[in-house]
Amino acid sequence: MPAHSRRFSNFLILPLLTGLMPQVALAQAQGQMPPPAVTVVTLHAQDVPLTTTLPGRVAASAEAEVRPQVNGIVTERLFEEGRHVAVGDPLYRIDRTTYEAAVAQAEAAVAQARAQAENARREAERVGALRDRRVASESSTDSAVAARDAAEAAVKVAEAQLRTAQIELERTTIRAELDGEIGLAQASQGALVTASQASPMAVIRTLDPVYVDVTQSAAEVIRFRRQLAKNDWQTTAEQKVTLRLADGSDFDQEGTLTAAEPYVNETTGVVTLRLSFDNPQRVLLPGMYVQAVVQQTIAKDVILAPQEGVARDRRGQPIALVVDSKNVIEQRSLTILQDLGNNWVVSEGLSNGDRIVVEGVQKIGVGMTVTPEERKAAAAAPATGEAPAAAEKPAEKPADKPADAAPAEKPAENAPADKADAPAAGGDAAAKPAN
Repeated sequence: MPAHSRRFSNFLILPLLTGLMPQVALAQAQGQMPPPAVTVVTLHAQDVPLTTTLPGRVAASAEAEVRPQVNGIVTERLFEEGRHVAVGDPLYRIDRTTYEAAVAQAEAAVAQARAQAENARREAERVGALRDRRVASESSTDSAVAARDAAEAAVKVAEAQLRTAQIELERTTIRAELDGEIGLAQASQGALVTASQASPMAVIRTLDPVYVDVTQSAAEVIRFRRQLAKNDWQTTAEQKVTLRLADGSDFDQEGTLTAAEPYVNETTGVVTLRLSFDNPQRVLLPGMYVQAVVQQTIAKDVILAPQEGVARDRRGQPIALVVDSKNVIEQRSLTILQDLGNNWVVSEGLSNGDRIVVEGVQKIGVGMTVTPEERKAAAAAPATGEAPAAAEKPAEKPADKPADAAPAEKPAENAPADKADAPAAGGDAAAKPAN
């Protein structure tokens, strides 16, 4: 073909291709920009128990420090350390010699006082008989009666002293005053002990049940009471408590909230709560650190929102993206009460039947139209095999090929020597989107 004929044909083909390019680009744009797919979860209102986790320490429900009540040398230890003891079980013996002598002396004093009292009684009877015969005077009679009464009182004093000596003798055997587990012995045989000494000889603790003393900030108490008043919630009749141990496991017994101290510590700003737990296996020991999960109330008609669907704005407020009935994205501000497992307990901002976006948040914005898919359906797809995923991949290729074919037209414009190939390239570019 002559050169001027080829040049003339290029002038005819290029405007034709230029007119077709906007239509091809429009078709490509329509094929590449469908509504983005997002994964949603449909929410349902329900009643949820609200709990709070509080740190605390285990304490024995009763504790007694064993101390001597008399002075002396310890002659014998009668218990095994760490074992259970009952009330009245002997624990220690102190040298009895001095106290036995004191009892014998008191017994002699009682006998002497009784003899004197008997003599005074007989004297009073004789003086009374003489008075009846008008031989003795009123003054002598009164003196005899007074001497008799004094002697009888002296007998009571002597008997009281005898009882005191007997009590001190009994106290040379130190006995348990509490049912519980006794700790390590702090006094050994041969040690000198004194009455009411500062250091205990041993400690007995009752470990079944045990107390757990936890602390809660005054701010949390105020906030919780305001929530109750605002939402018209009621506290549970029996506030059940579960316990999380230091190793992360849960204690197998439920507890109850028994008391709350009506006092806020000025230094820490906390209120102390006392919980009670049965401890049949003696797992809980005094001083052990635990976390108590206390059920405070039951929230009515609240939403459990997946945590992956909730974010924070620049002010730190919780927000969520929701798909409305027209599949348009909305942003909601939320009021979160607490976390529950992998969910947030939401009281405001979400309603029954809302669809919250949990996957695909990065590629959407407020006001965009999306294609929602329930997370349950997406999770069930792998169970049916990978065939659906393989079928989707070829469907994406036609949308990508027009973009690759567009550069093929440029040589037709920039290289006049290849004028004959330009129509073929254009024909291929138009045919591929059709497929």
